[in-house]
Amino acid sequence: MTPTDHPQDRRLYRVSDAMRLLSRSVIYEQIRSGRLCSVTQGRARLIPASAITEYISLLEQEAKKAS
Repeated sequence: MTPTDHPQDRRLYRVSDAMRLLSRSVIYEQIRSGRLCSVTQGRARLIPASAITEYISLLEQEAKKAS
């Protein structure tokens, strides 16, 4: 991700870029559990921006249920 890229402008994130939004361990744990969608292009695993948005929405819904 370059300094001129804005997270809301991105459509796909490399895991290393997504780690700026979420921690590495969270990303891989959530991918394995199916709570965070990822795609592959060649050898690169990519996280769609929509998947990050959906994951955050899921966390918000879970927080509302817990309170």
